[in-house]
Amino acid sequence: MVSRRDFLKTMTMASASLAVGSNGLLKASSLSNDQKPKSKSKVKIAYIGIGNRGEQIIGEFARTGMVEVVALCDVDMGAKHTQKVMGMYPKAKQFRDFRQMFDKIGNEFDAVAIATPDHSHFPITMLALASGKHVYVEKPLARTFYEAELLMQAARRHPQLATQVGNQGHSEANYFQFKAWMDAGIIKDVTAVTAHMNNVRRWHKWDSNIYKLPAGQQIPADMDWNTWLEAAPYHEYNEKYHLGDWRCWYDFGMGALGDWGAHILDTVHEFLELGLPYEVSMLYEKGHNDYFYPYSSTILFRFPQRKGMPPVDITWYDGLDNLPPIPAGYGVSGLDPNIPKTNQGDAPAAQLNPGKIIYSKDLIFKGGTHGSTLSIIPEEKAKEMVSKLPEVPKSPSNHFENFLLACNGLEKTRSPFEINGVLSQVFSLGVMAQRLNTQLFFDSRTKQITNNEFANAMLAGIPPRKGWEEFYKL
Repeated sequence: MVSRRDFLKTMTMASASLAVGSNGLLKASSLSNDQKPKSKSKVKIAYIGIGNRGEQIIGEFARTGMVEVVALCDVDMGAKHTQKVMGMYPKAKQFRDFRQMFDKIGNEFDAVAIATPDHSHFPITMLALASGKHVYVEKPLARTFYEAELLMQAARRHPQLATQVGNQGHSEANYFQFKAWMDAGIIKDVTAVTAHMNNVRRWHKWDSNIYKLPAGQQIPADMDWNTWLEAAPYHEYNEKYHLGDWRCWYDFGMGALGDWGAHILDTVHEFLELGLPYEVSMLYEKGHNDYFYPYSSTILFRFPQRKGMPPVDITWYDGLDNLPPIPAGYGVSGLDPNIPKTNQGDAPAAQLNPGKIIYSKDLIFKGGTHGSTLSIIPEEKAKEMVSKLPEVPKSPSNHFENFLLACNGLEKTRSPFEINGVLSQVFSLGVMAQRLNTQLFFDSRTKQITNNEFANAMLAGIPPRKGWEEFYKL
């Protein structure tokens, strides 16, 4: 863990070098993708991150019948978890380093789908946008507040490019229901939201009395560890960073909040037009340490009044022992069958499935995660409201089809950077409160934390390793 004094010093020295500008990373030939076809043609795509979640995403894109796979890229290319996709597309060109892929065949594909660890989203996505490529990237969009800000700016500079963040429920039933219920005045005057994710997480089995990072181990023969790290501070390889365990660490992932928040709070955040909070406070934390996420967290996000809507408090609960208060008449906790498997192994069943409770002036709503629809509670109130509920349109396309249709100019993406980027920033503020176990006050006008100098420096994060700073200037 970098000391606070050293962190502030390096942030001051690096601030000027991270200004947005031009550089020599790109070849002129890679900047030619400015035309948007207006027909349902196949999209030439390159996949970056092809194992585990990447494999699932590739399967979803394949089922659309709308892609031509040009290239596969993975720092573990050839390892067991990449072999299935390699076998599916034997003619696709293969790379371990995404920079080489863009350099050598950047004029052969139109879009990328990125399913790499959270810390690595930013450099890949920035290079893709600067190279004129449409971008589908897993959530969270970025790990730090500043990276999300730069990606939103980059997307605005390239309005001809489709961007989509991978919270796939944003193209399912809850998205259309929430909007229809808002438009009809069913959801109005919301003042509080409880969000909860109380399933087991990978780091729950670890000892929180940790005083240093794991010792270095032999790097797997099939792995390009330096490229895996990308802009992150140098760490010696350890298996506890690999194959999904990166999500546990502050340096690489965003914990339960960044992983599940985008599936639980996406419609709440967009349709209530919440923007950025003015306060983020830790109300409870178990297992706090400087390196990986706590076993349990309760985080309060306070949002101001906006456009005639009242202030909203969102309270986030994670951890097996940290269930939220449940209102009378809540009923059964449902689970969306479309939620991807989490690969957590044998784990105790959750006492409450991931989801949310929305409190308005007149009604209470309960909902699950991903595309799960809302219900009015208690049941007696729901029956009373049946005749007032509007018809909800069906989704014309799933999240993957929506992205590909947007690449062809036929639809607009439902989770573009301009929408999801702000949600990513909300989560980055929450992660900072977790890491420091403190209360933060945030000025949304200046985009500064006003009560904690160290936390304010953390908005940008630790400066990138030498050679990676160029991605912050694209």
